[in-house]
Amino acid sequence: MAQKAIREFDAKSILAKHWDKYFPNFTYAYETVMVQNGSELKKAAKEKTWLGEKALVAKPDMLFGKRGKNGLVLFRDKKPGDVSLAKAASWIDEKSSEKQSVYFSFEGDTPHGEAKVDMLTHFIVEPFTPHSQEEEYYISATCVGDNDVLYMSAEGGMEVEENWDKVVEVGFPITATEDEIAAGIRASIPKDVAQKDKEAFAEFAIGFFKAYRELNFAYLEINPFVMQGNKIELLDMVAKLDDTAGFLMREQWGDVEYPTSFGMEEKSPEVLAIEDADSKSGASLKLTILKPEARVWTMVAGGGASVVYADTIADLAGIEDLANYGEYSGGPTTSETKFYAETILDLMTRGKDAQGRDKVLIIGGAIANFTDVAKTFTGIIQAFENYADKMKAVGIKIYVRRGGPNYEKGLKDIKEAADRLGLYIEVYGPETHVTDIVRMALTK
Repeated sequence: MAQKAIREFDAKSILAKHWDKYFPNFTYAYETVMVQNGSELKKAAKEKTWLGEKALVAKPDMLFGKRGKNGLVLFRDKKPGDVSLAKAASWIDEKSSEKQSVYFSFEGDTPHGEAKVDMLTHFIVEPFTPHSQEEEYYISATCVGDNDVLYMSAEGGMEVEENWDKVVEVGFPITATEDEIAAGIRASIPKDVAQKDKEAFAEFAIGFFKAYRELNFAYLEINPFVMQGNKIELLDMVAKLDDTAGFLMREQWGDVEYPTSFGMEEKSPEVLAIEDADSKSGASLKLTILKPEARVWTMVAGGGASVVYADTIADLAGIEDLANYGEYSGGPTTSETKFYAETILDLMTRGKDAQGRDKVLIIGGAIANFTDVAKTFTGIIQAFENYADKMKAVGIKIYVRRGGPNYEKGLKDIKEAADRLGLYIEVYGPETHVTDIVRMALTK
């Protein structure tokens, strides 16, 4: 499962879109907007009149938590009173005008660790929901091993981590039926949920868990949600999607965005291109650029294998020599593999190694179960044909290790093609240990 974090705005939008299916006996107003500055907020108020009529809450929507403890939530205070549209717009302009320091960890209310510094570029604005602390609840779901696990607590809010001993955990195997899940949830409702809310809490939790599964969330958290009779308010949400299901879930998810987290460098055009290709494919195409000037590049089939290869390269050469991290797996087509390989080769051939060494391309993987090795290698061969001159100019040595359906033909084809193109290549099958090609490449 490949997890990609999404904005709170998108998480709420997905749940709101399918609200009646999963929560038919509850109401959710879904009054929320995402803006980048005060002018956008005032413009949005012309269509969404509630922005000018209700007390508001504003906060950054940039994939980091602890916003309240970082002083980055604008809401009603005793002295200044309700937050108006004008005040929210002014606050957003103030916070987005210069870099902000954000701490990701706290000990109580004291920041812990080093702050990340970056610009705030996206904000979510919603109506303020008056409520008591007793009405704040916590719920989340994620995959742990072979089970999907639901977490529930009557102690929602900023201190949920400090009160984690009060969180109830219940897991379900992938084969669990709806009746089994419902019974398990009802039997596990936290004891300190208000008696008047127990039945409603159970019904909401059952719908929540079903939505988590059927909408292909990899992680879904609401902290807190407020329950007032049959009225639900989702105050804060954190969500990750299983992006390997993206090509199946376009209609259900809508136009969802996978932004760069606060404090992280913006993604390169090459990474964005691979992400776009991945979203349109049933296969898995992943690429992270670590150090583009480094000499060792990988094109690895399989997520587990990519970790093993990266660790081995780091052990033998040092992490500073590893240029990228990623995978192509899940039976990609010839054209998808060609595009992935050309992206790697384009990055790899933009300059020679600073120390005058040959660069190394590791084309590795475990023994495939259903991926046609010959078909994917045809795509790599086509990429070699387009980049052969640049590869020779830079100085690249290729080491291949692969097994699986049609691997003999795949290895034979790629060896013959590289020889024909004048490229240095060494080719090995499943008789060679999965990471031996790394040792061969880096010790020569």
